[in-house]
Formats: sequence, C-alpha cells, structure tokens
Amino acid sequence: MLNTIILAGEIGYGLAAMGAGLAAVGAGVGVGRIGGSALESIARQPEVAGDIRANMILTAALVEGAAFFAMVVGLLVIFTK
Repeated sequence: MLNTIILAGEIGYGLAAMGAGLAAVGAGVGVGRIGGSALESIARQPEVAGDIRANMILTAALVEGAAFFAMVVGLLVIFTK
C-alpha cells in the first residue's frame, strides 16, 4: 500500500514537469505562428509594417507571459511538496 502512495506522488511530479514542458512548447508554437502571420501581413501591406510589428511584439509578450506563469506553477507543484 505504501509503495502505491509513493508511486502516485512520483507520477504527480512527472505530470507537473510534463505540464510545464507542454506550456513551453505551446508558447513556442504560438509565438512562431504570430511571427509568421505578422510577416505575411507586412508582405501584403508594407505601409503598415510599424503597427503590425508593434502588435506582434505585444501579442508575443502576452503569450510568453502565460507560458512563464504555467512553468512557475509547474515548478511550484514539484518543489513545494
């Protein structure tokens, strides 16, 4: 019985680490898509490149902030038990 409880706790650590990793991968994919869409938009309308670039940077920062928050939560789950 005790081995089952210990194993469940170790699985919880692994799942927390996996969740933090998935958050990082998701953010990377999201920022890549944001950048690609911004480049396509700038190629179509070069005269508004400044506005598109500013919106791209703001959106990428928000996505990275959410990923950072998810990674912090995952690390807290791992190290505060």
